[in-house]
Amino acid sequence: MSDAPNTPGSETRMTDDEALEFAEQVFDRARAGDAQMLGRLLEKGLTPNLRNHKGDTLLMLASYHGHQDAVKVLLEYKADPEIRNDNGQSPIAGAAFKGDLEVVRILVEGGADVEGASADGRTALMMAAMFNRTAIVDYLISKGANPHVKDAKGVTPLMAAQTMGATETADQLTRLGV
Repeated sequence: MSDAPNTPGSETRMTDDEALEFAEQVFDRARAGDAQMLGRLLEKGLTPNLRNHKGDTLLMLASYHGHQDAVKVLLEYKADPEIRNDNGQSPIAGAAFKGDLEVVRILVEGGADVEGASADGRTALMMAAMFNRTAIVDYLISKGANPHVKDAKGVTPLMAAQTMGATETADQLTRLGV
């Protein structure tokens, strides 16, 4: 045991391994949608934009897994809905891919850009179109998403839907004149 005096806070410092374990537990809480625990941690100073080894934020994980209350809590604590993971994906694109209209709505109301694209130019509208998410297509277009947008390869939402065999959204976009 050292005779050195304790510095303020030294008795509560975590080792690197303990900090990594704690961080993994926090990411697990986001995946599980534990809004109450996330709220308590954020209230105590946890950064709302904490990222894991894949670049996923707590908001990305909560959004992707459809946890509305956790998404709301994270946005209340100023989680940035525009932070992309290491694959360039945004929380709104993840929610559109999963088909969760309510999470998409919460993200838009929380400041997510309906036109926000990944590195390859794909937007949430394209993700929704590719996977037959007709309600999300309607909602995003009603919020200003451009149905004529093109990704880095020149693919539009309609072309993406057709390529993926998403007949409902392909018909929907065709009826809209896109």
